Amino acid sequence: MSIAYDAAFSVEGKHLLLTGAGGYLGSAMARLLVAGGAHVIGLGRNGDRLQRLAEELGAGPGRFRPLVLDIADEAAMIRAFEALDVPQLDGLINNAAIGKTGSLRLADKATYMEIYDVSVASVAASIRLLLPALQKAVANSGSASIVNVSSMYGIVSPDPRVYDTEAGRNPPFYGAAKAALLQLTRYSACEFGPLGIRTNAISPGPFPSPEAQQSNPDFVARLANRVPLGRIGRPEEAAGVVAFLLSDASRYVNGANISVDGGWTAW
Repeated sequence: MSIAYDAAFSVEGKHLLLTGAGGYLGSAMARLLVAGGAHVIGLGRNGDRLQRLAEELGAGPGRFRPLVLDIADEAAMIRAFEALDVPQLDGLINNAAIGKTGSLRLADKATYMEIYDVSVASVAASIRLLLPALQKAVANSGSASIVNVSSMYGIVSPDPRVYDTEAGRNPPFYGAAKAALLQLTRYSACEFGPLGIRTNAISPGPFPSPEAQQSNPDFVARLANRVPLGRIGRPEEAAGVVAFLLSDASRYVNGANISVDGGWTAW
């Protein structure tokens, strides 16, 4: 079966659910997907951010519907997902994360559990709860896609020399959880692949927020110096890979992790 180029890479008309939609990368994903004609339900804990994004994206061509939700609250997640008014779910983007810093010496057990809950356990719960909607997409359209957002620090360790202080380092619990998310991605790909549901991951590299870029340009310069391309990432560059994994162009891609890091993990 042949498919036209434009149709292969299109997300037009797809019904998608995006967690962490109000964040730096999440909002870029929402913008690109809505611009491509997708209908996006954007989850996040910050209602003000989500509302501003909804107002920005109101003109379409797709649609953006904000949904204030803490995905670590499974009971609330069950209620919210049961109330979703969508004919099917063509794609699930698990992008929610918690930003904290530290080191092995400074981190306590409770923080490891908190980050694991959001980055791994809540992702597994989302997949389980939304499986019927994903299966409807397979029945109606032939496929569905799950995209998990991991990190380069799920593959390699942070370089402590990049950071100004020990307390300000990218922490061990973040990378450990993101590594676990990559294994969950492979597991999901094998369990749900026979159902026509693909599961893949992206591992973004250095994408410091605009606030970090303004407040600590020396740190950003050190990050850029570690990248073979010689610069930090732009959020739309991560969003583009997500769009590819949601499109029909990637229908035979399953269980993969795509590094979006400018070559950081190629050293």
